[in-house]
Amino acid sequence: MNILLVMADQMAPAALPVYGHPLTKTPIMSALAERGVVFESAYCNSPLCSPSRAAFMSGRLPSKTGAYDNAAEFRSDIPTFAHYLRRAGYRMILSGKMHFCGPDQLHGFEERLTTDIYPADFGWTPDWDHPLDRPSWYHNMRSVTEAGLCVRTNQIDYDDEVVFAAERAIYDHARGDRKRPFCMVVSLTHPHDPFAIPEKWWNLYNHDDIDLPRLRMGALPLTPHEQRLWNVCDMGGAEITEDHIRNARRAYYGAISYVDDNIGRLMSTLRATGLGDDTVVIVTSDHGEMLGERGFWYKMSFFEGAARVPLLISAPKQFAAKRIAASVSLIDLLPTLVELGQDGRPGAYASAIEGRSLLPHLTASDGHDEVIGEYLAEGAIAPIIMIRRGRWKYIHCPADPDQLYDLAADPLEEINLAATPEGRKTAATFRQEVAARWDLEDLDRAVRESQRRRHAVVSALSLGTQAPWDFQPHYDASRAYIRNHMDLDELEARARYPRVRQS
Repeated sequence: MNILLVMADQMAPAALPVYGHPLTKTPIMSALAERGVVFESAYCNSPLCSPSRAAFMSGRLPSKTGAYDNAAEFRSDIPTFAHYLRRAGYRMILSGKMHFCGPDQLHGFEERLTTDIYPADFGWTPDWDHPLDRPSWYHNMRSVTEAGLCVRTNQIDYDDEVVFAAERAIYDHARGDRKRPFCMVVSLTHPHDPFAIPEKWWNLYNHDDIDLPRLRMGALPLTPHEQRLWNVCDMGGAEITEDHIRNARRAYYGAISYVDDNIGRLMSTLRATGLGDDTVVIVTSDHGEMLGERGFWYKMSFFEGAARVPLLISAPKQFAAKRIAASVSLIDLLPTLVELGQDGRPGAYASAIEGRSLLPHLTASDGHDEVIGEYLAEGAIAPIIMIRRGRWKYIHCPADPDQLYDLAADPLEEINLAATPEGRKTAATFRQEVAARWDLEDLDRAVRESQRRRHAVVSALSLGTQAPWDFQPHYDASRAYIRNHMDLDELEARARYPRVRQS
């Protein structure tokens, strides 16, 4: 089977009709869900772009790879699912964002069709040694206060290129010999902020119909981490009105519909080339979006809005349609993809992985129910650990009070049970587990040392002659379209799909 994996950026499942949202319009994703497997409780392993994507690619937690934040190098010697599937005979193709930091911009992919939208260097390194200094390059509230209708944006330019390149690669595969199946990752930057979307998608929604956050700012006391995020994102630097909230949400919903339309383009291409029945389609995101819940925007915490992700797997010939309630995460995709690429056989991995295959969920009902998360980036001053198991979510940071939520009884996470009589024993058990699984003092030292090294490197590399790591797509114009060294009839016959049958 071919594999098409579409990753949106910052797409919260709570904003999708597949997960119960009454307003958003996503007919393509909804159709995939109807005939596919929907994971109702899927999470990222680190609620930030680069560390989440490194975990997704490697099946490993940030503490194991050193990909701690949005400017930490993802080392070349860490095997990814692209390496494993390539060894299994797959043609590995990436179109779009993956936010690889460092000189390796492929990590096992043999073809990368576009550059990245984000920088590959160490310039966005956080600084735990100066926690009160707000980075000038980080989120602020202009994405919300300036949200609304646009004609064009940087992100539209990027995603249009990503999807066009992916479509053409599918056509090229269909026109080729098809000796190798493909695994293609198509990674869009929408619906990530800034919240701006063209008229076609903006007009799908009416201003007055836009739902407001269920928990507004001030409804609950801020946790220490929320207080730090409030400062690092300068959330107090602007007065956010109800119109701002509705405009931001309306543009975000429009961006989700834009993502859905582009998934539809890819599905149409698969059908047109006869590859639809032979392709496993997976849709997910790298993390969520708070979208004004609790008064917060963006991600960077383990609250449901920031840490939950959609996960749909559609392969009707292989897996019956159903919904999975157990909690799973993005690190589970590496062993799942490897086993799909090996006809269900377990993978032989070069080093330990934390991810666990989802095939038991897909083929039976006896899969795992656990998510492990780590946050080691902006707004933290020490490692933040999350364990999601059964009805419980437990969050631990040496610098902060523990948090324990019973998500079955309290889905909005309004009641922290960690210090209550009914929750104290459960929190203590989780705390013992954290102490057994992590050396948090050592991890804290490793994160700080990494940050200091990178600050030194980026300050040096910014001087004199620069050699950027940003991926430069290769384009050989001498082999494009029609050239004199090509046989014209053979070229036109090969490029036309389907080929004309000679009488």
